[in-house]
Amino acid sequence: MVTPLLTTTLDATRSAVAAARARGQRVGFVPTMGALHAGHLSLIRRARAECGFVVVSIFVNPTQFGPHEDLARYPRPFEKDLAACTAEAVDLIFNPTAEVVYPPFFKTFVEVTGLQNVLCGATRPGHFRGVATVVLKLFNIVQPDVAYFGQKDAQQARILIQMVRDLHLSVEMVLCPIVREADGLALSSRNVYLSTEQRQQAPVLFQCLRMIQERIAAGDRLTEPLVQLARARIWETPGARLDYAAIVDFERLEPIDVLSGKVLIALAVFFGATRLIDNILVDVSPA
Repeated sequence: MVTPLLTTTLDATRSAVAAARARGQRVGFVPTMGALHAGHLSLIRRARAECGFVVVSIFVNPTQFGPHEDLARYPRPFEKDLAACTAEAVDLIFNPTAEVVYPPFFKTFVEVTGLQNVLCGATRPGHFRGVATVVLKLFNIVQPDVAYFGQKDAQQARILIQMVRDLHLSVEMVLCPIVREADGLALSSRNVYLSTEQRQQAPVLFQCLRMIQERIAAGDRLTEPLVQLARARIWETPGARLDYAAIVDFERLEPIDVLSGKVLIALAVFFGATRLIDNILVDVSPA
């Protein structure tokens, strides 16, 4: 196995990507904050299958963390991440410092209004501004042909798709399925924070989503009773504290009274200080 080229500067990254493009290679990009798990690896494998040159960024982005969130304790197992990227035949790892991404006197941020202030954005003000800003900066540095994102962060993906559309960026956005544990828990770098008891209770998120999906398949179309079912299931789960349960139109991320078209069913739940999110996308036909 060949160790990926490791870059930490804009110029070195751009030069390596330009050389790949000069060879006629399609550039695939997987932006990450490291602590890579099987969900990230599924994105890398998709990029590897579809592109001649695969870039992975590893950067814990400070601007998407709130003042009381887990920036300082966010896992940073770089050697493990490097080994995983090597095993997946990644060509380039871009691992900048915060000073490279946000140079002195940095003043410019990107906002996708409306979409960024609901669901996770309602309780994490500024989070998606930080996400959109760093992803746009990474796109400008890497200049990928295709970028790969996981559905677990569905609101994030929807916001970034809108940003690409609105700013006329020439990057194809690919949304990849959620990777789950055998009991349904969506893979996340934050799962390592769960205690043994919390880990046993955490699959309740997926159980709620499947319950709603089954009710929709059975013909239910009114949103509020389905949301109330999910809330009740979370409230009765030991150690779980509900942040939100919502069913929204995926295009606008707005609540709907009667289900129709492509809808996002989304949950955010705290177990102690650890906040887990999960979702499913459902194409709803008329009842």
